[in-house]
Amino acid sequence: QVQLVESGGRLVQAGGSLRLSCAVSGRTFSSYAMGWFRQAPGKEREFVAAISWSGGSPYYADFVKGRFTISRDNAKNTVYLQMNSLTPEDTALYYCAAHRSGSYYYMDSYDSWGQGTQVTVSS
Repeated sequence: QVQLVESGGRLVQAGGSLRLSCAVSGRTFSSYAMGWFRQAPGKEREFVAAISWSGGSPYYADFVKGRFTISRDNAKNTVYLQMNSLTPEDTALYYCAAHRSGSYYYMDSYDSWGQGTQVTVSS
């Protein structure tokens, strides 16, 4: 059993920054890759970023355009998403997820999900 708890979402002005956190607990979870997804009203849930707990280059969706950075702190069992230069298009419910198998870019490659944290970017 894996538990994921996101935090850090809030209302922020366009051009601002936020850092989302995802605290993870569960047996052998430190060996899992982790991903961030987001979903806006009326839209499909989409991949944002992913990172391996064992190292390697992170993976990002094309729309990130260098604005977001995914990172991890294995000692704290926490994964982060640093978001800079936010725009209203970034408004969404952001989820973290634990990867099981398959491509990082697909939702069904993940088997555990957090409850989401709301990010709202005003104009």
